[in-house]
Amino acid sequence: MKQNKHFILLVAFCIGFVTILHAQHRRYAIKNGFGIYGGITQYDILTDNFETKPGNGWMVGASATVDLPHKWYNISYTIQLAENEVGIATRPVALPSQSQFLDYKIFTAQIALLMHVKLIKSFLTIDIGPMLQYNGELKLQDDQYENFIVANYDNLLAKDISDVNKFNIDGTVGVSAGFSHFRVKAQYIYGFTNMLGKLDKDDNLDLTGNDKKIKGNQSIFAFTAMITF
Repeated sequence: MKQNKHFILLVAFCIGFVTILHAQHRRYAIKNGFGIYGGITQYDILTDNFETKPGNGWMVGASATVDLPHKWYNISYTIQLAENEVGIATRPVALPSQSQFLDYKIFTAQIALLMHVKLIKSFLTIDIGPMLQYNGELKLQDDQYENFIVANYDNLLAKDISDVNKFNIDGTVGVSAGFSHFRVKAQYIYGFTNMLGKLDKDDNLDLTGNDKKIKGNQSIFAFTAMITF
């Protein structure tokens, strides 16, 4: 008899538990979504050491979103790849008074955890969150200019500034708008870490002419369109 009572209690508990879960599920229809996106970027390095000029690039990415109808925000996990360009002022050795911006290219891969604050439900949101970034070298696009002198220095060559930090921590803020299967996004990404710190620690670089600590933070504007499934 005691065993039957225990069995009845167990069945009642299970039924009650499942009923509660079912009721919550019907009340809060949490949805998971997946999206792919692509667009253009404008990239710059904010530094007092070099004279820079923002350059254009491209970005592609994928996003997994958790839609929380009963909350004032949604959550997404994203991974995005980008190829960016930036101009850095240099001068020919033979013509020290003639300045020329050389184009550098950098490839970045970023993963992010974003909070999407709902302004008009999920149709218009403010997007904010941290990013972890891996990037390649700051690669000079045309090797024929590798012996140009970097502006603000006496002997620092254009080819000498490619070895930047490979891992960086970023933050992003932006806005996205759209409907269930299509969204447009505007995003600003700022690098919190000193991506030029590795250059400052390189004792082989000739930094004559500028005794400032080498420091630079990346700045990216991205404009993308996303299709969700």
